[in-house]
Amino acid sequence: MAVSTAAPGGAGVWGAIWHGVTRSTSGFVGLCIVVGVLLFAFVGPFFVDTDNPTDVTKIWGPITAEHWLGTNHEGKDTFVQLVLGGREPIWVGIVAALITVAIAVVLGGIAGYVRGRIDHFLLQLTDITMTIPFIVLMLVVASFYRTASPMVVAFIIGLVTWPYLMRSIRAQVLTLREREFVEAARLQDLGTARILFAEVLPNMAGYIFVNFIIAITNAIYAVVGMYLLGLLPSTAANWGLMIQQAWDNNAFLVPSAAPFLVAPMVMIMLFQIGLVTMTRSLEQALNPRLRDR
Repeated sequence: MAVSTAAPGGAGVWGAIWHGVTRSTSGFVGLCIVVGVLLFAFVGPFFVDTDNPTDVTKIWGPITAEHWLGTNHEGKDTFVQLVLGGREPIWVGIVAALITVAIAVVLGGIAGYVRGRIDHFLLQLTDITMTIPFIVLMLVVASFYRTASPMVVAFIIGLVTWPYLMRSIRAQVLTLREREFVEAARLQDLGTARILFAEVLPNMAGYIFVNFIIAITNAIYAVVGMYLLGLLPSTAANWGLMIQQAWDNNAFLVPSAAPFLVAPMVMIMLFQIGLVTMTRSLEQALNPRLRDR
């Protein structure tokens, strides 16, 4: 159930966010894990050989001083592929979450504040979007496009995952629109757009930020799952594609191939655990009902 996390806008919100992730050991550890994975994925490629050449004499090679995680079915270095494979799913997750949150905040805010026919129309649009079969949509995309850029994937994920958050935002706005500061803004005739985007939504900044992090985790799971199921065309190296290749080439039957299968799963799990623990600490700091627990 959505719970309001109203907080004053500006620096106060960011101060509360920083306090939220550092107020508990788990939150701070989660932040460190997230920062570490981001550095691994976005800074690590500058320190490895991005060409990662194929060596057919070292297919499914074991762990050595030269190959820290062995080699894959093509004789490529698994560790290098792990470093190069993190950027795309994380980038897709962030962009998809931005699209999801942007659509949900704008439509949910308008529906909750304006109400009437506009609210009814937007709720109907939400219901229609929720009925779109996501897997079937990705099958259509995969059949028409042999290569799909990360931006296209992020755009599609964002376009079909906003309805649930939109309903939560709408419920929050329905509550906030009855507060005294909103009534005062109406009496000053500040206009609907200014009241909504300058008065109401900034008071939900903490709630929106927490849901943005949750949207990142959902988007990463979605893109990795689609690669694992073969619903997306193979492009650049990424963790989801590594898992799919490991499965298709029976890596689970070769002991020396275990790092190629396990390593991307561990990185995804670490990143998700970091985000989840960080989000829980943020909720406790930004949610008045949980703050003192």
